[in-house]
Amino acid sequence: MTELSLSNSELQQFRAMIHEIAGIAMSEAKRQLIAGRLSKRLRHFGLGSYGDYYQLLMKDKGEMQMAIDLLTTNETYFFREPKHFEFLREKLVTELRGSGPLRIWSAACSSGEEPYTLALLLASTLQGRPWEILASDISTRILDKARAGLYPLDAAQGIPGDLRQRFCLQGTGRNEGLFTLDASLRQRVQFRQINLNSTLPDVGMFDVIFLRNVMIYFDADTKRQVVQRLRARLRPGGYFLVSHSESLHGITDELESVRPSVYRRPHA
Repeated sequence: MTELSLSNSELQQFRAMIHEIAGIAMSEAKRQLIAGRLSKRLRHFGLGSYGDYYQLLMKDKGEMQMAIDLLTTNETYFFREPKHFEFLREKLVTELRGSGPLRIWSAACSSGEEPYTLALLLASTLQGRPWEILASDISTRILDKARAGLYPLDAAQGIPGDLRQRFCLQGTGRNEGLFTLDASLRQRVQFRQINLNSTLPDVGMFDVIFLRNVMIYFDADTKRQVVQRLRARLRPGGYFLVSHSESLHGITDELESVRPSVYRRPHA
């Protein structure tokens, strides 16, 4: 089958769609990514152009979700940006030692490595205090993968050896070459589909919110709105972490900078 090209007008349609729904600003430089990720769906339906596929999306909510899934999925791995987890470990044994349940939100969890890293950290550091993790993403397909919690064995190399021995289980049979985390950890992570670009559901309040490696895809106005929504879910004194390549400078003045990429909601 001849490879179809994505015309300028078709590119603009998909850029506008993903911005309106997910708040993601895709530049013209993303033409190949958009075309590549959606091409298999054109083949699946036997369509002759990307414009035909766009028209299908406008009529089929299920396929719209599929397209959103394909365009928003990002790579991640265990203990990515380790300084954040070192910071959190330090706070868990000092000011976050309270008695009520500790709640952390991984607000763009992708395939689950970030929330499961947090689960490993909490299980090994918090002694006696109950804890729970909310992990959310806009992609239903990637959330299914995260819930399954199965990863290639080489992905475990990023996990410290003592935690790997205590909490990681090697797959057998049809799961040969894979590993998962102990069920006692996995069941403490709740996965939910949440679109950060719209009104948030009532998920309660959190001590720590991770919003890493997602704001780079938002324009300035969307960043302000997303951060404002999430800040309202952060307890006074709670921590808000973004990627090392991101900053909240010029985005909000309601969170104080603690160190690069780490912010705190002041006590009232």
